Amino acid sequence: MATMPFSPAYRPDPRFQALGSEFSDPVAPADFPETILRFRNDRAAATVGLEGLDDADWIRRFGRFDPLPDNQAQPLAMRYHGHQFRTYNPDLGDGRGFLYAQLREAGTDRLLDLATKGSGQTPWSRSGDGRLTLKGGVREILAASQLEALGVPTSRAFSLVETGEALTRGDEPSPTRSAVLTRLSHSHIRFGTFQRLAYFDRRDLIGVLVDHVVETYYPHLADAADRPAALMEAVVAATARLLARWMTAGFVHGVLNTDNMVVTGESFDYGPWRFLPRNDPNFVAAYFDHSGLYSFGRQPEAVFWNLQQLAACLTLAGGEQAGLLAALNGFSDGYRLALRGAMLDRLGVVGRDPDRDVELVNAAFRALAEGGEALRWEPFFFDWFGGEASEARALAGPRAGLYDTEAFRTFRGLLGQYAADRPERLTDPVFQRPEPEELLIEEVESLWAPIAAEDDWAPLRAKLGRIENARTAYGLGRSGDKKAAS
Repeated sequence: MATMPFSPAYRPDPRFQALGSEFSDPVAPADFPETILRFRNDRAAATVGLEGLDDADWIRRFGRFDPLPDNQAQPLAMRYHGHQFRTYNPDLGDGRGFLYAQLREAGTDRLLDLATKGSGQTPWSRSGDGRLTLKGGVREILAASQLEALGVPTSRAFSLVETGEALTRGDEPSPTRSAVLTRLSHSHIRFGTFQRLAYFDRRDLIGVLVDHVVETYYPHLADAADRPAALMEAVVAATARLLARWMTAGFVHGVLNTDNMVVTGESFDYGPWRFLPRNDPNFVAAYFDHSGLYSFGRQPEAVFWNLQQLAACLTLAGGEQAGLLAALNGFSDGYRLALRGAMLDRLGVVGRDPDRDVELVNAAFRALAEGGEALRWEPFFFDWFGGEASEARALAGPRAGLYDTEAFRTFRGLLGQYAADRPERLTDPVFQRPEPEELLIEEVESLWAPIAAEDDWAPLRAKLGRIENARTAYGLGRSGDKKAAS
């Protein structure tokens, strides 16, 4: 078994490899000319027993990808298909990444994946170089950190190693610097993993995959009479929760393709993401999303469409149509319930009863709309966090004038009926400041500029420190769904 510097929390459990060659291809990592450690997530590393690695050993594992003890002997490029902007693409798969290892998480016993982005070419690279720009890695670190701070189920950026290659890209000044990113995530089994098997009419393998997902991620469903339908119901619930958290975070994923959604309801793979500057249902993240298919306000529609594609695959595994349809029909109610919980969590208050909670949720969205161009998304939640306990703070702050409109008077009246959840959080120094920790695109560019010009990483590190302070101050994602369900 593993020896030092691996802590007792290191518990390898490489399960995906047992599925065999129909699901992945063994690959070799690229031999990079340089390996310069730029970021390591020691808090995440501690949850899987890897925090004791010194920088040299860290680079061995996450720059050169020497196998971890008792784990996968070789990286695996996962096979999948998917709909991209509603067009089916059978030429997908891990084209610049692979599954590196699987481990159990301390405290939760969840199975977690260590997987890469920018680790070199695979059989699925097509004409791509299999690389990641350093700027793309920085953007993913920022997105994952901010989403975690806002209580969104997300992959965590685990490591970023600069690799010393000059890349040519059409969407940023070239040549540009290269990097390899490692993320820690609950699962990388995508809706598109099922779609690939359906495309080849491999009903037998869809059944194998259903059993793997149930036994690995949803073991409480092991005795279900109709496993595919039971799995569909669980995926619908997990995905509805993710969607609700995106919507209250004001997050626009940008590319809600079926290969970017996983069966455990976790957000990952951050490309052209954006956080809303202000309330705008038509706001898009991707410059190439000309029709607004994945705009902020259309994300619920996009997510449900993707769930329908998964359900179609599960019919091939023997899932009863009635059960699968019932699972899909539960999405609307599940999303509304999850949205209640997410909004209560973001406002830092304890739920009362379903009808009143829904009234508060609707009033909050109306108030955000009423604020228009003048009210930024994140400051609204920052100002009113804790409900009535923060009213004096909000009305003495920089947005006090906005909060005297009719829509806000209605919202404030309703919010005043709610008790603060864990009111001691409001004593944190984060809430003594006039502004929250936002992450708008202009700041992302300003954080990248000193890295590009002078190799100055200090502003990025400072920003990540502030996001971490906000994460601990807010303490989101712990009880919001339970509050809504009670």
